[in-house]
Amino acid sequence: MKNKLLFATAGLLLAACSKAPVEEQHDGYNLIIQDGPTLGYSPNSGVKIIYEDNKAFKDLNRNGKLDVYEDWRKDLEERIADLANQLTKEEIAGLMLYSNHQSIPNALPLAYHPSTYNGGKDYAESGANPWDLSDEQKKFLKDDNLRHVLIIGVESPEIAAKWNNTAQAFVEGLGHGVPNNNSTDPRHTARSDSEFNAGGGGDISMWPSELGMGATFDPELVRNYGKIAAAEYRALGITTALSPQVDIATDPRWFRFSGTYGEDPDLNAAIAEAYCDGFQTSTGDAAVYGAWGTQSVNAMVKHWPGGGPGEAGRDAHLGRGKYAVYPNNNIALQKKAFIDGAFKLKNGTEKAAAVMPYYTISVGQSSQNVANNFNDEIINKQLREETGYEGVICTDWGVTADYHHTGVHGGKPYGVEDLTVGERHYKALMAGIDQFGGNNDKLPVLEAFEIMAKEIGEEKMQERIRLSARRLLRNIFRTGLFENPYLDPAESAKVVGNPDYMKAGYEAQIKSIVMVKNHANALPIKEKATKVYIPQRTVPAHMSFWGNVEAEKTFTPIKSELVGKYYTQVNTPEEADVALVFIESPASGYGYSLYDAMKDPAIKKRVISELENRDNIKLPDNYADTFVENYFIPDRSQCPEPDNAYYPISLQYNDYVATNAREKSLAGGDMFEKTTNRSYKGKGVKTINYGDYELVKKMREVMGNKKVIVVVNTSNPFVMSEIEPLADAILLIFDIQKQAVLEIVNGTYEPSARLPFQMPADMLTVEEQAEDTPRDMRCHKDVDGNTYDFGFGLTWNGVVKK
Repeated sequence: MKNKLLFATAGLLLAACSKAPVEEQHDGYNLIIQDGPTLGYSPNSGVKIIYEDNKAFKDLNRNGKLDVYEDWRKDLEERIADLANQLTKEEIAGLMLYSNHQSIPNALPLAYHPSTYNGGKDYAESGANPWDLSDEQKKFLKDDNLRHVLIIGVESPEIAAKWNNTAQAFVEGLGHGVPNNNSTDPRHTARSDSEFNAGGGGDISMWPSELGMGATFDPELVRNYGKIAAAEYRALGITTALSPQVDIATDPRWFRFSGTYGEDPDLNAAIAEAYCDGFQTSTGDAAVYGAWGTQSVNAMVKHWPGGGPGEAGRDAHLGRGKYAVYPNNNIALQKKAFIDGAFKLKNGTEKAAAVMPYYTISVGQSSQNVANNFNDEIINKQLREETGYEGVICTDWGVTADYHHTGVHGGKPYGVEDLTVGERHYKALMAGIDQFGGNNDKLPVLEAFEIMAKEIGEEKMQERIRLSARRLLRNIFRTGLFENPYLDPAESAKVVGNPDYMKAGYEAQIKSIVMVKNHANALPIKEKATKVYIPQRTVPAHMSFWGNVEAEKTFTPIKSELVGKYYTQVNTPEEADVALVFIESPASGYGYSLYDAMKDPAIKKRVISELENRDNIKLPDNYADTFVENYFIPDRSQCPEPDNAYYPISLQYNDYVATNAREKSLAGGDMFEKTTNRSYKGKGVKTINYGDYELVKKMREVMGNKKVIVVVNTSNPFVMSEIEPLADAILLIFDIQKQAVLEIVNGTYEPSARLPFQMPADMLTVEEQAEDTPRDMRCHKDVDGNTYDFGFGLTWNGVVKK
């Protein structure tokens, strides 16, 4: 008893000696500085401050008393449980929503669906500030109780910070005052000519793509990237990263190959751990709950159980790629980066805060022929039970919406197309899902709750939905948002893209460049007086993966002002000492011809209707006959009347005919198709950028014995045998600044990166490899006897030591 009295007395003395809270007024919000966490609140939200024991607390539900969830002194799990039990079903439904894509303002050119402002007016006519909430945002925040907003681009860091403050003040006065947990897809990739430039919709440090990160073979570089990116995200008001994408890229044709770290499970696992740890770990005074705190950004690792083995490399954003296949039953390798990487973090946050399953139906991996997001065995059994994962599981975007044959932004309810939207939400919840990506509407979630109550009873329904509520709230509490979600816009401008962060990103870009060929020591070329010719590139008109018609363009790949800092640029190859040729890896489309699909009158009618509704236009009567002009043009010489609309995805520049493809696909079946065989054997395809090969060939012919240096911006492995004999040196780059290339070419830096994938010898080995198996191809061997296998790369002195 004596010890307890002494402890109580000491506590009273400490309280008496602590400094009184001090309140500061800022633009649109106030800060309370105290012995404890700084509190931020809007004086216009209706929230009052409660003082107890010389401490300040926010009365977020405005009931005049200090609730457990409002008391920052309480245990984290106590706070979470208290709030989860208070929330209404409508508020929980809102927590389960994850918005469609928003830009700030939501009228930027990159906005998928621009919003109106100030009561239905176009942004330009509304008089709105760029940081104001759009009509759509006000609705889904207030009426639908949504608290997770996906931000795809911002006009500037200051505007992003002001929008964050506006949105947080708006939701602070609603319901229980749950703050927004804003998020983004990766936004640090560089595609520019100058060292300090815009990236991802706002000034931000620039790094190589994920594939380039893999090429460094340096998890600690990725960990440092995570720390820097997290600091920039927090300064933009972002507390969840919809990354990393740790899918093992086991099929070289996959459209999303460039968003992975390559095809090796061990390398991916090491990078996954470093990435999540860098993003999530807070240190020093910023650490509030263990290693979680005000520096932390939740990592949403994707895509369980691995999106890499789509049959024939087709992607599941469209129904033509809905099936993942496992010829060698290698699903364990697909999961390795999750289990041995993202779920085994070193510095205290333990596991990635969230997981996103992929769209695909994982063929043969469960008894259920439905997409992963609806599959109880894939989610509850394999992810929850077998790995012990208890974090948030969020669907990929649009899985509960209705299926449209056109357009990547249609719904993807693979295997459950016959269910209503509400029934799909119910099935996903029962499979273990907590949150629905790309859904702003609470009504189908509430409908799912009603179905659940009928099926398992009201008590179990309440237990189930409050379990998800606790998971979702945990990621908001432990990032410190309940105490202070507000930002100083001037400070945000100083943090985002500051010179130190830019320098770190630029150094990473240098470290990501892979030199695969340097015949007769063609590089480096140090003399500034060297005359360099850089040919223009031409890209024909085509339909992009995202459904946009891209016009033909001819351009010079690098600015003359930048080249002039390193060499003497000349206007013709005849007067040059060196030709520096910038090209891209082959692009042959996505394995499907909608034009051929529309030979079925029923599909033709529906496609035309969907396109007209999507774009709010009336198409000409002969549109379907000319539709092919907007797409990659397949080669029909081998099969003028195909029985399906599938074509090969080629990794070579020259025309390709798939004479060695499978006779029968491993999976098939779709509501738009009459056949279940998706084989493309005997069909051919052309490559849209065949001109890149012609460009290299022309430069070799014109330059004669003079040097031809080829730089390939690489999104996928490709058949190197076409261009390798024509080049004296070859550099592979991964969405980096051209300045970094020039500083490798002139020897300012030495290349050190390695291939995070295999380079196939030919398309035969591509057809023979298994979609679920890494490193199973025959690799290209060059004129110098080097084999372009996983882990290969050159320095000035020879092969990079592993």
